[in-house]
Amino acid sequence: MGCCSGRCTLIFLCTFQLVTALERQVFDFLGYQWAPILATFVHIVMVILGLFGTIQYRPRYIVVYAVWAAIWITWNVFITCFYLEVGGLSKDSELLTFNLSRHRSWWREHGPGCQREEPVAGSGPPNGQALVPGVSCALEHGYVEALHSALQILVALLGFVYACYVVSVFTEEEDSFDFIGGFDPFPLYHVTEKPSNLLFKQAYLPA
Repeated sequence: MGCCSGRCTLIFLCTFQLVTALERQVFDFLGYQWAPILATFVHIVMVILGLFGTIQYRPRYIVVYAVWAAIWITWNVFITCFYLEVGGLSKDSELLTFNLSRHRSWWREHGPGCQREEPVAGSGPPNGQALVPGVSCALEHGYVEALHSALQILVALLGFVYACYVVSVFTEEEDSFDFIGGFDPFPLYHVTEKPSNLLFKQAYLPA
C-alpha cells in the first residue's frame, strides 16, 4: 500500500489522537478531573495498540482499537452533554472528580481572556488553592471543554472508519495469500518431485 493509502492515513490519525490526548490529559491533571484522567489513560493505551497493529499489519489489534473508538465517542458525547448541561447534567457537580475534591475544569479559572479574582481571606479551601472562577472570559470553560470533546469525537470517528477499512484490506490480502498457496511451505517442490523421480527410474530400467 502506498503512502496515500488508508493504512498511512490511520497511522496519521492515531498519531494525532495521541498528541491531542496527551494535551487533554495535562489539563485534566491540572484540574484534578479524575474520571477524565482514567478514561484518557485507557484511550492512550488503546491508540498505541491500534498504531502498533497498523504498522505491524495486525488486524486484531486494529479491531480492538475500532471498538474502543466507538466507546471513546460515546464518552466524549457524555462529556459534551455534561459541560453544556444537557439532560439534567450540571457542570458544577463533582461527578468527574469522584467527589474527592472541589476542583472543576482547569479552564474555569484559566480560560481564554479570563481574569482571576483573589478569594476573600479565610474563604478559600484548606489547601490554599483558589477555586474562584475567572471573570470576563472570552470563552466559558464549558464551551472550551465541549470543543475539546468535539475534536475527540471527530478524530475518533475518522479513526473508526479508517480502522474498519484497513482491517478489510488486511483480511482480503490474507485471503488472497492463502489462495495462491502462501502458507504451503513447499508448493513447487511437490510439483516437480514426481516428474524427476519418474525420469530417474526410467534411466535405470533394464533394456
